[in-house]
Amino acid sequence: MTELNATAHQATAVALVEAAAGIIETASNTLATRSAENGRISVDLLDRQQIAAYDLAHAASAVAGSQVMLTYALHGEFEARLSFAYIADVIADLASRMVGRQDSWGVDAVVLAPFTEFVSLFRSPEFLELLADDVMKKGTGPAHLDDEFDLVRDTFHRFAQDKIRPVAEHIHRNNEDIPESILQGMAEIGGFGLSVPEEYGGFAAGGESDYLAMCVATEELSWGSLGAGGALITRPEILTRAIVRGGTEEQKHGWLPQIASGERIVGVMVTEPDFGSDVAGVNVMATPDGDGWAINGVKTWCTFAGRADTLMLLARTDPDRSKGHRGLSVFVVEKPPAPGHSFAFEDGLGGKMEGRAIDTLGYRGMHSYEVAFDNWHVPANALIGGESGLGKGFYFQMEGFENGRLQTAARAVGLMQAAFEAGLAYSLDRRVFGKPVFDYQLTKAKLARMAALICAGRQFSYEVSRMMARGEGALEASMVKAYVCRAAEWVTREAMQLHGGMGYAEEYAVSRYFVDARVLSIFEGADETLCLRVIARRLTEQALEG
Repeated sequence: MTELNATAHQATAVALVEAAAGIIETASNTLATRSAENGRISVDLLDRQQIAAYDLAHAASAVAGSQVMLTYALHGEFEARLSFAYIADVIADLASRMVGRQDSWGVDAVVLAPFTEFVSLFRSPEFLELLADDVMKKGTGPAHLDDEFDLVRDTFHRFAQDKIRPVAEHIHRNNEDIPESILQGMAEIGGFGLSVPEEYGGFAAGGESDYLAMCVATEELSWGSLGAGGALITRPEILTRAIVRGGTEEQKHGWLPQIASGERIVGVMVTEPDFGSDVAGVNVMATPDGDGWAINGVKTWCTFAGRADTLMLLARTDPDRSKGHRGLSVFVVEKPPAPGHSFAFEDGLGGKMEGRAIDTLGYRGMHSYEVAFDNWHVPANALIGGESGLGKGFYFQMEGFENGRLQTAARAVGLMQAAFEAGLAYSLDRRVFGKPVFDYQLTKAKLARMAALICAGRQFSYEVSRMMARGEGALEASMVKAYVCRAAEWVTREAMQLHGGMGYAEEYAVSRYFVDARVLSIFEGADETLCLRVIARRLTEQALEG
């Protein structure tokens, strides 16, 4: 097999993906029927179907990615090869999830039988070997974005190459802080202002390009290092979007220009020791205290809380816990920057704030902290939106978190790209049993599948960026995050495996990629929570809506 007539297979691919989408619709309807109560989805009833709901969420996410890749396939023969390889693997996985679960899905895998020839062709060893030979020369596929985004990619790629990669291993092995030179450099190239509107000193013009530029920049920073670069612009963006949505004009003019310039370094505090993704259960209290508010309680997994001098804090302002998320508000809390792994400050009014870094096996550099507040005083204007912002904190923070999930998908793509490049380079250089590791069929199959997954993750992220720019895509942001972050674990594992014993050695960056990838399915919404509480719930709600 040396040539591929992409046109001849495109119609089959379209029909196949349509059939897969039909399966997802049927399964959503079946799950909705079992989880409905009084015309609404009951969380308790849905939780009784967790295995089916989880599988449905991941399958639906993969099928959504396949729909994006149908369009990508039209760009050329190489793009079609990558697309069809991805779609074939998605369908094989979908069929495996359906086996023995006809009652849960409401449909049998037999509906995919007419497409066996397509799936067999594009999962065949011969095809994957051919694709790997292309991938060796052409990489993971062209992005097919406008020239302005090529400029963004080049700018952040060079920054990652020159400033982040030279120190990434040192930061990881020694659990060091991110150097100030990286933060200063990010400010100089405008990295902190990508989501700040132009009228407040940033570069966001309010169109599609804002989200796409953020995706491209995040991918390249993560290619440099997930821990030392990949999340640098996520936290300022989460706070920026909360301020843009709910802040007063005085707050926007006061905070946003300083975020854009890098004068303010941002951390985010949402999670608590007993309440992870269950944001409605937040316990940290903010109570009126003279001319401001007193903060009490403990936050955890507060990334960059040490170095940050500006914290976005989600706190309960209404003591009536029956109000759930409607009793939450968001504050901007200022503190001195603190290097190292711990800090303790007093506010001069009897209040204290203490933090300790939580040691992690990867994703090092920014450090994630547990932070305790004891009557820490913040002024009245620290409440985003002022009095009108009371009780709206959940919605303000979700404005940023939805895009944070999209950014996390972009981080996964950048990390996968770095791992793929490392695995490919090593397989070409290393000889085993008399020939390069690359020349073995299994190696080629792995690299071909890696490339298809990376390409699909990238294109899916771009499409969600476009949707979010139109005010849509909240569900798809969760889908792309859930799917691509799981894919990153496999890609980094296989890249490590291609290195053999040296993959387990810290002197090769691929070992860092592997441990870093593990965090992706945990933060910005744990995989299980996204699948059960967001994706599956929304799919079943849509099914009920008709």
